[in-house]
Amino acid sequence: MGRGLVMRGAYLPGNRTVDLREVERPAPGPGQVLVEMRASGICGSDLRAIYREHLGRGPEAYRGVIGGHEPSGVIVEAHPSCRRFRAGDRVVLYHISGCGLCPDCRAGYMISCTAPERAAYGWQRDGGHADYLLADESTCVLLPDGLTYLDGACVACGFGTAYEAVCRAGVSGRDAVLVTGVGPVGMAVGLLAGGLGSRLRIGIDKSDERLQLALAAGAVDVAVPADAGSVEAVLAATGGHGCEVAVDCSGSAAGRATALAGARRWGRVVLVGEGGRLEVDASPVLIHPQLTVHGSWVTSIGRMEELVERLVRWDLHPERIVTHRFGLEQTGDAYATADAGIGGKIAVEMAT
Repeated sequence: MGRGLVMRGAYLPGNRTVDLREVERPAPGPGQVLVEMRASGICGSDLRAIYREHLGRGPEAYRGVIGGHEPSGVIVEAHPSCRRFRAGDRVVLYHISGCGLCPDCRAGYMISCTAPERAAYGWQRDGGHADYLLADESTCVLLPDGLTYLDGACVACGFGTAYEAVCRAGVSGRDAVLVTGVGPVGMAVGLLAGGLGSRLRIGIDKSDERLQLALAAGAVDVAVPADAGSVEAVLAATGGHGCEVAVDCSGSAAGRATALAGARRWGRVVLVGEGGRLEVDASPVLIHPQLTVHGSWVTSIGRMEELVERLVRWDLHPERIVTHRFGLEQTGDAYATADAGIGGKIAVEMAT
């Protein structure tokens, strides 16, 4: 493939703006592949720490790169040194490239790598809001033929994060599952909990629109408004016991408090939503109810590979939560829509 070719890429300079530029198309070096992008999702963390203002430091520092950390596409060029992936492979990308040597990387949790070499697509290295993406082969996950590219983009962060949460909690058919905050990640938690066997999934949100979307997508069975009566509604739906598993995806103090209060005695609570604070009276809220509380951040690449296999088995398509799709040239509109909290998952799709 000749060099000197150009491509488009969307940058996030802050102040709620998107800058679409023409840049040189990269060439894969040792251990790298060039992915022709087909779909790229927008995540709430992009809005919170990049689109509005460049607030992040460390893992959330934005280094002026092409945005988008939920990429999915097809490999069009692989360096001869690549050992597993080749041109023509459909892939979703685990969105962090770590040092590969620390205990977290060796366990597959590159998200937790603290080495200087750690770089996330869309944050510290060019991401998926582009025609092409230069990726490390080690971050590629084969996308099964039974899943769409948009499914893959949803897996790259949101559904991967949700799957880690339900696995941490050990969700099964024995469990009623409470989800506080039914945005895209919350809907993913509900859908995956259903895949694992839960037959009672309760969603709480302050937005009636999102509650209705979650019901329509089959992500929850019971929708509860976030108000002073939320916990009582959860207890009423569970015979007064509460839920064996509660997952907070809201990232708010109120949402976390509701998740803890809505959990059954000896229940398992997973905190997924970023930001906010957690302040509790430890004895009555945690110790006496014998709760187990997990903090869960994204997932491992091994678990992501497991997830795409399970999605095919369950005939579950993550793209069902996508309500708005935009072309690459409309990335600014896509971010404005996501920032307004309209609909469910927002995605950028590339013409083929």
